[in-house]
Amino acid sequence: MTVFLVWLTVSFAQAQLDWATVREHLTADAIMKGIIVALVLTVVAMFIGLVLGVLTAVMRLSKNPVVHGVAWLYVWVFRGTPVYLQLLMWFNLALIFPVVGIPGIYQGRMSDVLTPFVAASIGLGLNQGAYTSEVVRSGILSVDEGQTEAAQAIGMTRLQAMRRVVLPQAMRVIIPPVGNEVIGMLKTTSLASAIGVNEVLLAAQHVYFVNNRIMELLIVSAVWYLGAVSMLNIGQFYLERYFAKGSSSKQLPLTPLQSLRKFFGHNRKALT
Repeated sequence: MTVFLVWLTVSFAQAQLDWATVREHLTADAIMKGIIVALVLTVVAMFIGLVLGVLTAVMRLSKNPVVHGVAWLYVWVFRGTPVYLQLLMWFNLALIFPVVGIPGIYQGRMSDVLTPFVAASIGLGLNQGAYTSEVVRSGILSVDEGQTEAAQAIGMTRLQAMRRVVLPQAMRVIIPPVGNEVIGMLKTTSLASAIGVNEVLLAAQHVYFVNNRIMELLIVSAVWYLGAVSMLNIGQFYLERYFAKGSSSKQLPLTPLQSLRKFFGHNRKALT
């Protein structure tokens, strides 16, 4: 694998690419606006997904068959169809409901209300909620049932026990996969270009349609995605480390700075 990566790096370095174009467009206004749109869309969609995920997970665990059934149906539909298809359906919803609003109060065209960004936020958020619900549900089930019984024994309602006792303990199980979902969501926002959301990949495409520097602009997009994902990885690491405190007898993982100090400390001792 290492040999392959070295070969790939050398091949790109020696390829007939205009690296000046890459450097020039790394901070181009269109690209910068595109990465901002991608990040905002990620935040909005993940917020919708987390809220729906927690709500759906609690509903799935309900003993009420109607509540449980509604939650199961939601998860079944949105996990069973491609997110690309869902985005297209939300974007074209105006074909079924051309007018939206409340008669006598407000009425407007669906196409004006359901803009590409709004359609992408709803589509990605609803899809994410279905997957997040399973992550949250597994986290809740990892907490011993005795915790809920003990909370109810001191007068808490089931909802209070869930919010104050169960969910805080479940977070150490929930955070790692949800962190991966956030990273996945950032990359999935590239699909929103199909419905006209001007995120970073579509912005790069608009540029290379003009200057015909296709690979150069794709490299620019890759650099920004890698940078954004790297920052999210760091945030996920510290969040996991925070929730791991006091929840396990295992030693907390070293921070990047502590790892560097340990590495150079060992090398210094070896040299002496």
